[in-house]
Amino acid sequence: MSTPNPTDITLHQATRILEVAFDDGSRFELPCEYLRVYSPSAEVRGHGPDQEVLQVGKQDVTITALEPVGHYAIKPTFSDGHDSGIYPFEMLYNLGIHQKELWGEYLRRLREAGYER
Repeated sequence: MSTPNPTDITLHQATRILEVAFDDGSRFELPCEYLRVYSPSAEVRGHGPDQEVLQVGKQDVTITALEPVGHYAIKPTFSDGHDSGIYPFEMLYNLGIHQKELWGEYLRRLREAGYER
């Protein structure tokens, strides 16, 4: 089964939400903070297994620019200067489908590391 394609991508600056609608009828509201802490960049993910860097203090981050990358991805620039993550549409869809679990996992990791948000 192939990943649905986005039909609409809207950045809501006031609420810091990236809204993505897909051609299967699904629509996700992805907070900028969520997208930032799950960036696919090497800066966040590392260069190999178990090299992921926990992102902290990103509550107020916004997306200041959003660029298309071919016909398969977007590249956001975040207000903290992070701009090296390319988000394929498949990743955006998966972030939407699994948002509740992934966000819970992130909050758990923050607590275990002694951080609060």
